[in-house]
Amino acid sequence: MIRHTPRLAAGLPPDDEVLLDVPDERLAPALVAAGRGDYGPAAKLLATSREAAEWENRDRYTTRLAAFARSRPEWFDDWLGASPHDPDALLLKAELAVMRGWESPARAELLRDAGPLLAAAADADPRDPVPWRIALDHARGTHAPHTVFEQLWEEAVRRSSYHYGCHASALQYLSAAWYGSHRECFDFAERAAQDALPGSLIQVLPARAAFAYLTSPSGKLPRGRLDAAADLAIALSREYDEGDPWPAEVRNLLTYVLVRLERWEDALEQLRLIGPYATSFPWDRMADDPLGQFLELRDGVRIEVASMTPLRTPRDRARPGEH
Repeated sequence: MIRHTPRLAAGLPPDDEVLLDVPDERLAPALVAAGRGDYGPAAKLLATSREAAEWENRDRYTTRLAAFARSRPEWFDDWLGASPHDPDALLLKAELAVMRGWESPARAELLRDAGPLLAAAADADPRDPVPWRIALDHARGTHAPHTVFEQLWEEAVRRSSYHYGCHASALQYLSAAWYGSHRECFDFAERAAQDALPGSLIQVLPARAAFAYLTSPSGKLPRGRLDAAADLAIALSREYDEGDPWPAEVRNLLTYVLVRLERWEDALEQLRLIGPYATSFPWDRMADDPLGQFLELRDGVRIEVASMTPLRTPRDRARPGEH
């Protein structure tokens, strides 16, 4: 292990170069401006994503901007005051309300109060699937029955059949930890992955179902089903460049699944592909310090791989006089 562990660090950035939840080159300036109290770049970013129907980007930007507004609300309050009917501001307002509701002890009550905000965001642009992703999160928190979930899901896929955020939210609703079962969750994930477009992050849904199973074990699923989910996600990960921030979250999730399955070499490969882009999810489910958890796990994976690596090469094993 002492011999091989340093070599296994090749391709892994040093700990002090690993960053958590790095914004992309479009979001970063909007967050910096919001920190100065200027909502203009954030408004422009969301408007551009809506006009170009960049629904995946729009969903990610909405989530990150709402998280920022949760702790630094002044810039967003100014935006709402200046443009109360702006569809992008209404979307962010709905996301922020649901986010705050989930964090409150009075979750059910606050989430029910957020219902009209969701309706306003959905009405503001009928093409947009992101309000329906928020509505699916809302349904989970308000104990909505399956009939309501199915109506929301139908509205979501009508707007974007392959929207990853909506699929991920629906998967959570169907998980055993909420209102479904592990089998129902896996069935949904595998069907969606089979129908997904090439390169779509939806192909990682079975790995998300595996994550749900591994973090909330009840009942028994065949190991082969978990390995197949991981294999599909590995194949997708290899389609993206090393150190690409776009698939960073799914690679972090996949790494967790591979570690739980004790597939150490596959996990080390994903850590190299992740590069410096650690993400809060899934590590914030295990520790209050997600970056520290990621770095600790990274060291652990290297040690596990080193422990499986033969101490001597074939040349080392050659008898004296043999060449």
